[in-house]
Amino acid sequence: MNDVGEQAAQTETLAKTMLEQVYSLLARHNIIPNDVQQQMLTSHVRAMAHRSVTGEPLPEVEADLFDEISADSMRLAREVVAQFGNLPDEEAWLLSVHFEVAKDNL
Repeated sequence: MNDVGEQAAQTETLAKTMLEQVYSLLARHNIIPNDVQQQMLTSHVRAMAHRSVTGEPLPEVEADLFDEISADSMRLAREVVAQFGNLPDEEAWLLSVHFEVAKDNL
């Protein structure tokens, strides 16, 4: 298999594993994303898996844009990012938005 094909396979495997963990984590905290939120979150986690496998960096992100995210959402997002093992904290900032928005469904 070529490098691109191998990376795609690794990305898909990692994304599937991480999506299972993300949705399990959210369920344990009674955070239930609606259908649109699930699509957006799934797309984001797949992109995170791609960046984890390829080493592709995120564009620069301003930390102060996330000041209004709750500590709980940020903590959960950091748990997920830590499970990837090689992504920067900025990934948690972006992921936390998905969690914060889904919390409002309750």
